Amino acid sequence: MHRAIESFVQDELGDWVAILVCGHGQHVRHKPPFFPRPWVLAEDTRTARIGTPLECVRCDRFELPPAFTAYKRTPEFEASTIPAALRKDHSTKPGVWGVIHVTAGQLQYIVEAPLARESVVDAEHPGIVVPEVLHRVSPIGEVRFFVEFHRRPPV
Repeated sequence: MHRAIESFVQDELGDWVAILVCGHGQHVRHKPPFFPRPWVLAEDTRTARIGTPLECVRCDRFELPPAFTAYKRTPEFEASTIPAALRKDHSTKPGVWGVIHVTAGQLQYIVEAPLARESVVDAEHPGIVVPEVLHRVSPIGEVRFFVEFHRRPPV
């Protein structure tokens, strides 16, 4: 899925890494002919790319950025107490990831395009919520779960 470039940093080898609004980093090397990105070589042309989209394969794989930390969680819900808002399409704010933790039973987790997929979330398989992507849950019988929200740690 496409994510906007937020900033740039250099890795330990001096290669440029685009930091995306989702929290993931992606190398943006100029290695012709396979990676023609001459714009990474100068600060002004890199800066001009801030805000432009770049494909984020880590969002496509539902990978929570490693430096992100939990900052809030919901109460524990049961099948009969799941808020209506969680049963219909909704999304998190930009930069906010979620982790659905099931403590008993199972949930059906439906994610809409552009990452469309359905999965079963249980105690051994948490559901990862990608920022700004529509999703919903549905109980499979009796269930208990909560959602934990993650974001980039404050600087």
